[in-house]
Amino acid sequence: MSTPLHNELKKEFQLERFILFSDAVFAIAITLLVIEIKIPEVHGKLSDALLLQSLKHLIPKFMGFFITFMLIGMYWTVHHRMFGFVINYNRRLLWINLFFLFFIILMPFSNGFYSEYANATFLQQLKVPLTFYVLNFCAAGFMNFFLWMYITNPKNNLIDVSHIKVQTIREAKTRALIVPVIFLSTLPVAYFVDVQLAVYIPLLIPITLRFFKRHWKNENAKKLSTT
Repeated sequence: MSTPLHNELKKEFQLERFILFSDAVFAIAITLLVIEIKIPEVHGKLSDALLLQSLKHLIPKFMGFFITFMLIGMYWTVHHRMFGFVINYNRRLLWINLFFLFFIILMPFSNGFYSEYANATFLQQLKVPLTFYVLNFCAAGFMNFFLWMYITNPKNNLIDVSHIKVQTIREAKTRALIVPVIFLSTLPVAYFVDVQLAVYIPLLIPITLRFFKRHWKNENAKKLSTT
């Protein structure tokens, strides 16, 4: 016969399994990124100049690897912080998190697809690789936002509201929306203006996040000064 203590320990164990599985998916996704970068095959007489030339062709892949690595890392830190507040779970949360992880594990492919045709995207104004890459990150971003919405909904009883401020929740939801919205804005620019310009739009993400961080800091300072 189960006791309240047994049920509580079982719930904690299942929640820990839930989080460890998510961490494993993030780790696999980041590891798969580097597999897309193949060691160049050099034909002809071997020389340092020829090796450097072959590495030069891999620059788009290394850039894609770095950017996607940082973004997956960012989502992992957010996910880690988010579930630091979670004290309970339900079946719906499991499925929402699973769909979020689906788009995370898809990132190595979308990154490889986009990096493979990066030069052609610039020179021939190809839109399909960029579109696939952007939609992948948008889907992950919106699922991240949906996770915040679901977890912080008091009706679901998944967090201890006494350990998280309302302002913290508001800021987390805003940050969760900034990334996919900015990524999504690259598509109209790519299709109706210029693909080369659209590629640089994600650089607005850290600038926008910094702006909102400074805004919230000033807002908190004003509140403290009036109390």
